Amino acid sequence: MLLTLFPAERPEYPEGAPEGDRAELSFFEGEKRDTAVCRLVLGGECFSGRASVSRAEMTDDLTRARLTQRAVSLSFYRAALASGIEKPVWGSLTGIRPGKLMSRLLEQGLSDRAAVTEFVRLYDADRARAELCLHTAHAGLAVEKSLTPRDVCLYVGIPFCPTRCAYCSFVSISVQKSMKRIPDYLAALDREIEATAAAVKKLGLRPVALYMGGGTPTTLSAPQLDALCTKLEEAFDLTALREYTVEAGRPDTITPDKLEALKKHGVTRVSVNPQTMDDAVLEAIGRKHTAADVLTALSEVRRTGGFAVNMDLIAGLPADTPERFDHTLETVLALAPENITVHTLALKKGSGIMRGETPVPDARAVGGMIGAANAALFAAGYRPYYLYRQKYMSGGFENVGWQKGGTESLYNICIMEELCSILALGGGGSTKLSTGGGRIERVFDPKYPDEYIAGIDRIAADKDKIVQLLAPSLGAGLQEDE
Repeated sequence: MLLTLFPAERPEYPEGAPEGDRAELSFFEGEKRDTAVCRLVLGGECFSGRASVSRAEMTDDLTRARLTQRAVSLSFYRAALASGIEKPVWGSLTGIRPGKLMSRLLEQGLSDRAAVTEFVRLYDADRARAELCLHTAHAGLAVEKSLTPRDVCLYVGIPFCPTRCAYCSFVSISVQKSMKRIPDYLAALDREIEATAAAVKKLGLRPVALYMGGGTPTTLSAPQLDALCTKLEEAFDLTALREYTVEAGRPDTITPDKLEALKKHGVTRVSVNPQTMDDAVLEAIGRKHTAADVLTALSEVRRTGGFAVNMDLIAGLPADTPERFDHTLETVLALAPENITVHTLALKKGSGIMRGETPVPDARAVGGMIGAANAALFAAGYRPYYLYRQKYMSGGFENVGWQKGGTESLYNICIMEELCSILALGGGGSTKLSTGGGRIERVFDPKYPDEYIAGIDRIAADKDKIVQLLAPSLGAGLQEDE
């Protein structure tokens, strides 16, 4: 909450009595209600806020912890608003997945209108944000009903890119510097694929979505993509696969031979991600292609045929303006991709933007871009189907995936709403195992390609954790090794 309302501040815990600007938090346990009180001192003035919760709702330790945390956070939020801080569009919410809160309201039997009203009341969020959540909650609940306990998604990470964008903090390295590492990386990835597939077979799991991301997977050559897809087909039973996505992403990596290789292996979705259709903004973020190159790449995708297309845009990029963003939006809407994802720029550690190399639009300008995008997408017949937030997002806004004609991405919904286990392979991969009762266990791969290659023996051995962690929730029916 501190980082949301006071993004330039960081928490400090001095010894002794603090002086100057500070937040003093107290928590009182009562007979029927517990109460959190915040005393916020700013510029010599004192502002207070309080929030309480019924002890009757604290039915177990997990619920007690959640409600206590909520009360403390709300007390700080209310004190900050009392000081004159502008109310965030998401109100008191700081979590990544606000749609899950809307889903809970719908599952309680509330109508759409009542759920939106209750969401606004509980979290002090803008009604427009609540309505975004309503759309994504319905999409998530529909997917949840379609899944079985043994359904999983697969993620394959390719941490290589042609160049590094100014806003990027993902674990990826320039192919110009690392071409010689790619063969060894792919050999190590083959080992992890084999080990993961053995665990999947033993548990009787059923991959329903496969997502190849990065980085930029199409940094690989057509023969390398062909070999990787072949390995995945040989290792996993993909007969129940409902969706196969590859982030082509950067238009300067999309070629006809790569697209034909992907189509041959049954890939159903690709991304062509311009981020912006303004050449000056592309130059400011370090892209080595033009807006015209995006049009050429998309033309090649459509000529190959058989792919649903997603196009990513980012609101708040360096050198961008509301007028330039409107031009980008109009251009992309005219191209009619099946999905459009509108991201808010996240000011991430390790990016060129955070080092002050590239100034960015202010929160008010970003808010105008997001508002214009939402209105235009609704008017064009697109509907939100997944939504998530990140730390340090410009203006405290959100990332929203939009779809048209029932073309939503199963993988995106599953990972954002935590509907099933996600088995991640490759450098920087984060496996998320749904072990029952809403609990998520995580297993991480090394972040950097060199570390990943050097540690592949341990990585492969660690796949036993998938069996150990998932077997209790799946119960009987494990398949014996042949």
